[in-house]
Amino acid sequence: MSAVFDSAQSAAVAFDVLATDRATPAALAAQQRTRLTRLLEAAMHGSPLYRERLRGITPASVALGALPVVTKEELMQRFDQWVSDPQLKLAELCAFTADPRRIAEPYLGKYVVWESSGTSGQPGVFVQDAKAMATYDALEALRRSVPQPLQRWLDPLYLSERIAFVGATTGHFASYVSIQRLCQLNPWAAQVMRTFSILQSTASLVEALNDYAPTIISTYPTVAALLADEAARGTLMHRPNEVWTGGETLTPGVCKWVEKSLNCAVRNSYGASEFLTMGWECSHGHMHANTDWLILEPVDAKHRPVRPGQESHTTLLTNLVNTVQPLIRYDLGDQITLGTQRCDCGSPLPVIEVAGRHDDPLTMLDRNERPVTLLPLALTTALEDQAAVFEFQLRQRDGHTLELRLPQSGAEVVSALARCRNVLHSFAQQQGLGPIRLIEKPGATLPRGRSGKVQRVVACACLPAGRKARVRGA
Repeated sequence: MSAVFDSAQSAAVAFDVLATDRATPAALAAQQRTRLTRLLEAAMHGSPLYRERLRGITPASVALGALPVVTKEELMQRFDQWVSDPQLKLAELCAFTADPRRIAEPYLGKYVVWESSGTSGQPGVFVQDAKAMATYDALEALRRSVPQPLQRWLDPLYLSERIAFVGATTGHFASYVSIQRLCQLNPWAAQVMRTFSILQSTASLVEALNDYAPTIISTYPTVAALLADEAARGTLMHRPNEVWTGGETLTPGVCKWVEKSLNCAVRNSYGASEFLTMGWECSHGHMHANTDWLILEPVDAKHRPVRPGQESHTTLLTNLVNTVQPLIRYDLGDQITLGTQRCDCGSPLPVIEVAGRHDDPLTMLDRNERPVTLLPLALTTALEDQAAVFEFQLRQRDGHTLELRLPQSGAEVVSALARCRNVLHSFAQQQGLGPIRLIEKPGATLPRGRSGKVQRVVACACLPAGRKARVRGA
C-alpha cells in the first residue's frame, strides 16, 4: 500500500511556496485570481452541484463576492453531486471512515480521506488528491516558524528529534491521518514520531511522555495547558524543546504558561479539515493566512465583508487547490480579524487573528476528592466516536455532576442518551474519577454564540479561580 504522493507535484508546489514568500502583495493577488479562475472552471466542469450553482458566470471575470455562499450541511446533503469524481459516494466513504484499520489508507488508490468532528452539528467527509496533499505538505514544511533555525538547517528531516503527537487517534481525523501518511511515505518519520491518545487518563499520558522524552510535542492548546500544569506539579518531569499547537484557540495566557512551565518555545498554526494548513505563526508571533492557496473572507451575519481590524461574525473559505471536492465561499464558522498593517517579518501574506473553539477543560474530583482535569477534546471525541452523537452540550454542575443536553426528542433521544450515558461513565472511570452524576436534558435548546457554533463543553464557576484564568488565558 503506497501513500498518496506525487514527487513532481511536490517539487512544483515547494518552488511556488518559496517564490511567493518573496512576492509583492500585488503579485500575490494576481496569483490568487488566476487560481480562483481555474478552480471555478474545474468546479463547473466536474461538479454537478457547482455546475448548477454557478450557471451563467464567467470564471475569469466574476467577482468572488457575487457567488453564492455554501454550508457544510448543504454540501453533505448533496455530497454525490458535490464531488467531481463520480466514483466518490458518501455511503461508501462513510463505511471507509468507520473502520479505524483503514486510517491513512489511499482511497481508490489515489485519495486521502479524513472526517471532521461535528463541532457545528454536522460531521464532514473530505477527500484530497495528490496535488492538494503536496500543497499542504509544502505549506507545513516551508512556512512553519522555526524557533531553532541553525538546528533545522543542520537537521531538516528532524532525524535528531523525538516527536510526540498528542491528540485524537481513534478516527480518520485530519492531523492523525496526515501523520500516519507521513510515516508511510518516509521510514525515517516512523522512527522519530509517536502518537499518544488524549482519551487515556492524565496519569497514563504523563507516564508515557516521561518514558518517551519527546523533544517536540504537537498537540492542542488545552492539552498543552494540561501538560504545563503537570510540569508545575512535578509529575511531568520531561521538558520538550518545542510545543506545536493547533486545532483550538491559543490565548496569550496559555502560551505564556506553557512557555514558562515547560521552558520551551511554543509555535501555533491554524488549520481545519476543509484546508489543513490555513495559517502559520511567524517569528514575530503573528498568524499569517496562506492566501496564495486559499481565500478567507471575514463577513458579518448577512455575509457582507467586514473591514480590517473588525472581528467577523463568520468566515467564508475558498480552497484554491482542491478541485475534487470544491469549496467556494464555504461558511467555515470561525471568527477572524484581518490585520490592518503588514507584519514586520516581511511576509506578503496577511496577518489574521483567529477566534476558534472555546470549549472548557473540566476540573472534576476523583474518589479521594482530588482534582482531575478532563480535556474537552477527549470528551467530545469519546461522544462522537463511541456514542455517535455530534450535537450536544455538556455542562459541569460541580466536581461530581455533569449535565448533558441533547436537542433531539422522542424515541430517537432515548437511544442517544443511553449511548452517551455508557460512554461518559466509562470515560469517567478510565480517568480515575469517583462516581459521576449525569443529569440528562433531552429536547434542550443549545445556545449558540455569535459565530453560530455551540460551546459543547462548559465548566462551572466551581473551578478554582487561578486554574480557570490560566486555562482560558484571562
